Amino acid sequence: MEPSTEAFTTLGEQLLLLSLDDESGHAKDSAKVALAISAAVLVELVLADRVDVADDKVVVVDATPLGEPALDTALAAIAGKDKPGSAKDWINQLKADSVARANTGLIEKGLVREEKKKVLGLFPVRRYPEADGSVEAAVRQRLDAVVLRGATPNERTASLVALLHGARLHRLAFPDADARRIAAAMESISHDQWSATAVRRAVKAAEDALATIIAVTVTTTVITGS
Repeated sequence: MEPSTEAFTTLGEQLLLLSLDDESGHAKDSAKVALAISAAVLVELVLADRVDVADDKVVVVDATPLGEPALDTALAAIAGKDKPGSAKDWINQLKADSVARANTGLIEKGLVREEKKKVLGLFPVRRYPEADGSVEAAVRQRLDAVVLRGATPNERTASLVALLHGARLHRLAFPDADARRIAAAMESISHDQWSATAVRRAVKAAEDALATIIAVTVTTTVITGS
């Protein structure tokens, strides 16, 4: 089994922690991380038995708030729609708010601190250097145990692996490891047996949506030359 769990953080917060440079607070792969964080919200809502994904449509099964602002805001938005949207639609719609709330969550939990600076003395930017590295270290330890050493993941860790894999963020978790080996291991975990069918459907929908959005983004960037 994987090592014991650390203090609670959402999957989105864990993804953000992995992306932030500890010293400068600069976010790496920010566009893909934003999509992964948004997808993570959907997966967490399924893990909490609040929504389900059926035929790629996200439907609410229980609108009771969870007490976690990032998840409750998304749950209310989904519940407020007359017609269910697809996982891809919701990943795009929830992206900005999900990232902002992940940032806020890490600050409130004392894991990062916010620094406001101006680039060239004109353009304001915000950075989030590390304030407490214990949670990120624990997350990396769990990922190492599962991906590199074959420990059996629980559904939250397996979901985190699948989100990293779906968003092509392998390097955030394993910057120095062999890329092909890591991708193959994450692929295996992402498609292994899941105890809850609903979670597997949600993860698969999130992976597919991430792959589609990222492919379109990359193609557009190449065509426009930006």
